[in-house]
Amino acid sequence: MTESYQPDYVCVGGIVIDDIVFPDGETRMGVLGGGVAHAAAGMSIWDQRPGLCTCVGQDLPAAAQQRLMRDFDLQGALQLALPQARAWQLFEWDGRRTELPRVDDWKPFFVRPLPDEVPAAYHAAKGFHILRSAEALPSWRRLFPQATLFWEPEQRFMIAEHADIFRHALNYVDVVSPNLLEAQLMYGFSDPVTLVKVMIDDGAQIVALRMGEAGSLVGLRGDDTLLSLPAVGVPEIVDQTGAGNTYCGAFLVGWLATGDVLQAAIYGGVAASFALETLGVADPPPNLPEMRAERYNWLCDRVCTA
Repeated sequence: MTESYQPDYVCVGGIVIDDIVFPDGETRMGVLGGGVAHAAAGMSIWDQRPGLCTCVGQDLPAAAQQRLMRDFDLQGALQLALPQARAWQLFEWDGRRTELPRVDDWKPFFVRPLPDEVPAAYHAAKGFHILRSAEALPSWRRLFPQATLFWEPEQRFMIAEHADIFRHALNYVDVVSPNLLEAQLMYGFSDPVTLVKVMIDDGAQIVALRMGEAGSLVGLRGDDTLLSLPAVGVPEIVDQTGAGNTYCGAFLVGWLATGDVLQAAIYGGVAASFALETLGVADPPPNLPEMRAERYNWLCDRVCTA
């Protein structure tokens, strides 16, 4: 894409190269990962080519770079004079995953780009997916007052000690989407319905609580009805990593395309199902329109209220 390309959607966050070790000892090295890439892939499932505000290191593998260039706009990618953020991903038989960083200096990849480093071509974007802690959110809102800001909090930020910061941050975003464990750690109780309602009481406009294999629970300020959606079943789960990020990117597209939280959640659930079938970042299959429509209809038939 040329510098004249202006994406409707921008994803902000870090790229990580994953070296995966499966429970049986099999390995897959150099797999493209990181929440920003997964979220952007969720948008591409719904026919978007988002811009990436991210950092890349000196040794980003050629295959990862080619994939990024194929599906996403990279005008917002900053080149750092550091080794690329890289991590072991250790999978257990029960689905647990342990992440172990393989580089010494990985923090810059999850702090920059800063809001004032966003290229001019992205300034008119209508939606930003931001995978960050809370500190920079006021700046993102100040610099992009008309955009819809979708906040996916960083996992490391979601602890009880940050509860007041989390509540304050809700004033600067339009959608917030923690996963269930993160919300439980932040608030100290476990019931998903109560968690969504408390986040709305604390100032959230839209909450999309991601619950893994249990699907998602979505609430909208001013509407007491919560929407419960199951996870879309797939023939074989290859890799659960990044499915939640993929959901978030697609949710933002669905919300801005339709203005309906139910439709947004369906967009998210459908995209997440494609992530489950792919090792690494979701890769749209050749028959995407047909598969997407089938999964969309399946999910529409299974929405419940809470």
